[in-house]
Amino acid sequence: MSEEILINITPQETRVAVVENGVLQELNIERARKRGLVGNIYKGRVSRVMPGMEAAFVDIGLRKAAFLHASDVINVTTVANVVAETEQSELEQRQRRNVTISQLLHEGQDLLVQVLKDQLGTKGARLTSHITVPSRYLVLMPNSRNIGISTRIEDDQIRLSLRETMERLVKESEMPCGYILRTAAESADEDDLRADMLFLQRLWERITRRADQLPASSEVYADLPLALRTLRDLVGTKIEKVRIDSRETLSKVHEFVDSLLPAMVGCVEHYPGERPIFDLYGIEDEIQKALQQKVQLKSGGYLIIDQTEAMTTIDINTGGFVGHRNLEETIFKTNMEATQSIARQLRLRNLGGIIIIDFIDMTQDEHKRQVMKALEKALKKDHAKTQLCEVSPLGLVEMTRKRTRESLGHILCEPCPICNARGTIKTAETVCYELFREILREARQFETTELLVLASQEVVDILLDEESTSLAELEEFIGKTIKLQVETLYGQEQFDVVLL
Repeated sequence: MSEEILINITPQETRVAVVENGVLQELNIERARKRGLVGNIYKGRVSRVMPGMEAAFVDIGLRKAAFLHASDVINVTTVANVVAETEQSELEQRQRRNVTISQLLHEGQDLLVQVLKDQLGTKGARLTSHITVPSRYLVLMPNSRNIGISTRIEDDQIRLSLRETMERLVKESEMPCGYILRTAAESADEDDLRADMLFLQRLWERITRRADQLPASSEVYADLPLALRTLRDLVGTKIEKVRIDSRETLSKVHEFVDSLLPAMVGCVEHYPGERPIFDLYGIEDEIQKALQQKVQLKSGGYLIIDQTEAMTTIDINTGGFVGHRNLEETIFKTNMEATQSIARQLRLRNLGGIIIIDFIDMTQDEHKRQVMKALEKALKKDHAKTQLCEVSPLGLVEMTRKRTRESLGHILCEPCPICNARGTIKTAETVCYELFREILREARQFETTELLVLASQEVVDILLDEESTSLAELEEFIGKTIKLQVETLYGQEQFDVVLL
């Protein structure tokens, strides 16, 4: 499978597309006026402690105070008194159950925190004091002594070798810290890991010095811009080419690649074409499709994806696919095709949180097993952490996908001002009847001889046609003249009754 990364740069925003075999799989967007905060480190000040929620609000210099839960606060006393990593893990868990947020933090306290999740909707950023600093092969954990290995490295022999190498390097180091070996470390040798570790240690020293010098509510460290962050996190052995349409960004990428990703030097190139870079694989069209509710399947079936505040629901339908054998076989093939499309749409739309998938009901247990296995396999390509549950008695599949940044829909769209984000509007007939009730209310309350109704074209048309008799009867009943006027700027649900 060939993978390619296309990077589109404009002064206003950076867009990165991950393409597999000519098909868009993932899209990341970062706007100059609204850069993502995930991974940034701040010197925060506790503005409010809430014992009832076991959490605190922390001022990090943003418009909204950020949220810090007790489980994300380091118990400094515990860490200082623990030596062995196994004892540390057990003791921290035991003590954390007995330590309240009021014992950990107090108002006015300064502490170093990192953003876990961006501000989403009305919610402020989510913070942690368990700082991590990523590089190409390693993730530094300055407040820990543990060594972790990415679950994507599955070979037991490689895992054992990496752990032994890191334990040896940590013992040699003057700064004993915890580390996580990233997936890219699978192909790294000892020199690569040592260089990465020294880089992270120097970076952490700079961060701590800067934190000591800055006042509270200040940014101490900002993560890399999107183009460089993508290369650090996504580039692997499968990437054949990285194309960039900006010469200025290309020079920065070359510097970054030369120092951290020497194996990728020959893969990065400038895109000089007259056609926009995102026209290469029809990416602009795919972005528009990713904003729609309906996703068409090749067989004729389709998905309906609804994203709400609480969860995302995905419904599968056979649509125009009639199959060749029997109904059960048709349903099975549609569900199998849907698993690939669902995994792709989750990545492309960056949907996170709770996701409920309503597969078409299958009667055979073997078909259910194969569909679940296909979905698990498709989700393995996802860089975000996912958790999948078995088919419920109602035939639903529940899953979660880690959400750190806003979805594609939330970045590119805003709630509809006409329907107030309901997704529907009242019919013109419904508005007419509401209008009649308002006329009755005002006619009884105020002394006047005439009433002027301001409404949309659709509502006025119904009043003059289907409801003309009802309007005449209402005029006779209240003993007042009712005049109609079309307001072109009014939505279908808007109207006003004016006393003349």
